[in-house]
Order: sequence, then structure tokens, then C-alpha cells
Amino acid sequence: MSDIGGVATAPDGASSRLGRVLALPLCDQLNFAWLRYYRAKGWLLYRGIFASYGRGSAIYPPTLIGGARFIHIGERVIIRKGVRLEAVLLDPDRPPEIRIGDDVIIEQDAHIVTTGRILIGDRAGLGPRATILGASHPFFDVHSPVKIAGRFGGAGSSTEIGAGSLLGAGSVVQMNAKIGKHVVVGSGAVVRGRVPDYCVVEGNPAAVVLRHDAEHDRWQPPETKGRGR
Repeated sequence: MSDIGGVATAPDGASSRLGRVLALPLCDQLNFAWLRYYRAKGWLLYRGIFASYGRGSAIYPPTLIGGARFIHIGERVIIRKGVRLEAVLLDPDRPPEIRIGDDVIIEQDAHIVTTGRILIGDRAGLGPRATILGASHPFFDVHSPVKIAGRFGGAGSSTEIGAGSLLGAGSVVQMNAKIGKHVVVGSGAVVRGRVPDYCVVEGNPAAVVLRHDAEHDRWQPPETKGRGR
């Protein structure tokens, strides 16, 4: 299957595919054309800039990209406009790393910055204005002439987003957080520490409000986990 302007289509030949595109509303035709353009641009340009860059990926401008040589982009990744994607080198012995898996979508104005390591698993999604923090701003030295915003720490940090997980709009994942697979982080939630697989978290600090019960194959509040139907 392929995707044209948000419409799933079967791969029945180039002429049929073109016909399906032309049958779409004009706005969807334009969206499809821009996607194809940015995919081609990425394959021609970004393969020589990033540490690795997979086929079918697209980066929509304007995007702030820093330390691209430390960033790995998987296949069929979509990065929307306004995203900040930055790996900051503090310690040459511990270089930063951002590794984005296959089929990841990062929506408008998301913020991903690290001096350590950020791993985003396959098929994960970041909603608009979602933030993954992989760095800190040390503030204890009140006599330093360097402003707090210009100080960086966290070179040994490691922050992970599991495969298939979704960060809601405006959510924040703090440095060294570990989010499991198939997790939904509610809009505006602030995640610290570890989040187990197959659950929904909300609030600040984020807490589990739903968990998948594999035994009964259903979602339910965590306090009822394991009870009968």
C-alpha cells in the first residue's frame, strides 16, 4: 500500500497511481507534490549531510538542524516545518547522537535537542510542539559570566521513545526518560523517569491512566489490571 494525500492506495501501476492523484482535491494534489519534492530533495541533498539518511524521508522547511553529522534519519521519516533538530557536541569522547527510526512522523514546531543520546523507535509520532529534552542548562554557578541559556550539560544522557509510541501536542519528555513501546503521552504531559510498554500517561508529572491488559486484551485503568470482565 502507498499513501497519496492521506489516502491509502494499492500499487497497481504508475498510470493508475497518477489517475488516483488527479482524482484528489487540489489541496491534496499539492500536498502530494510537495511531499514528493521534499523526498527527492532529501535523497539528493541530506544524504551527504546527516550521519545517515533513509529513502523516502522528507524534511519540510524551515527547519533548524544542528550537528547533522550526529543525526541518523531512518526510512520514510516525515519532519514538518518549524522543527528544531539539534545534536550539540560537548565532549568529543562522548559525542551526541539522535537516531530516528523508520516511518516516524514529527509534526510542526517539535523540539528535539540533545548533548547526549536520543533514540526514537520505528513508527513513533511526535505531535505539534512536542519536546524531547536531551540536555540541561546548569545554573548552580551564580558567578559565571555565561548566561544560563548558554550553558549546556547532559553529555552522558540517554533518552528513549519506544517503537509505535505517540507524544501528544505540547508534551515534554525530560532528559533520561525511557518511554516504552506503544505508549500514548497525553497533550501537555511532562514525562520523567520510565514509562512501561502499552499504556497511556497524562499530567505533570505524567502518570499511567490506562494500561493494556494482555490477558483480557483490553485497555483499563491500572488499578483494575488482572481482574475479570
